[in-house]
Amino acid sequence: MEKKYFFFDIDGTLTDRSTGKIVPSAREALDRLEANGHFVAIATGRAHYKARKFTEANGFKNMVCCGGNGCVINNELVENIPLDKEGCLQIIHQSEELGYGWCVALDDTKDVYMTDDKFLRQVGKRKEPTRYIIDDMLDIDSVDAIYKIYVAIPKEEEEKLTKKELIGHLRFEPEYLMFQPDNKRGGIVKMMEYLGADIKDVVVFGDDYNDMDMFCKDWFSIAMGNGCQDLKDMASYVTDTNVNDGIKKACEHFEWI
Repeated sequence: MEKKYFFFDIDGTLTDRSTGKIVPSAREALDRLEANGHFVAIATGRAHYKARKFTEANGFKNMVCCGGNGCVINNELVENIPLDKEGCLQIIHQSEELGYGWCVALDDTKDVYMTDDKFLRQVGKRKEPTRYIIDDMLDIDSVDAIYKIYVAIPKEEEEKLTKKELIGHLRFEPEYLMFQPDNKRGGIVKMMEYLGADIKDVVVFGDDYNDMDMFCKDWFSIAMGNGCQDLKDMASYVTDTNVNDGIKKACEHFEWI
């Protein structure tokens, strides 16, 4: 059997969103993939420190994380590239001019930094575990690196932030916009370069809009039956829902396990 390189999104693909746990049949399929000599990895937008908790708890050794800017091979962090600093600064300064609070991640931890409490007053605390550090002496223009930005701009006012296209962004909450890498495809390509493998042997599984970047013509892409329609339209193949053994059924269909 020809070796394949599998990359799996986490939420809604590997895991049941109602429990946060890996679907048992998916766990079984992944174990059989590795037993048959295939390469198995996670592909997630989560920051490295956060994704590491999931991989360690579930026995994964490889992952593309940080939206494609992070790469872990055999439990070793190979790289974790920050955002483009100049683009970040333009977004932050325009946010200030418009009166929107902001906070930034300056390292690979749950810490976020801000110069005042405007973000918290406008939005409140994020649902994600976060430690807020207010430092009125912070010179954002002089920091070494920026890994994420959060701007307290509501969805209905988003177009006012004309600099937002400078950095990949996602909105999971109506109250604020999150800027982070959106380049899972690039992360997978980089991973394959490190491994010395051909990208035509890549197989990706996903379910939502933040997986669209890695659904390309360079390799085989599988959308979960519970996925968004736009992703299904891009997919090479659509399987059953994740909780109805979608991953296992796809792997059996293509005789990978």
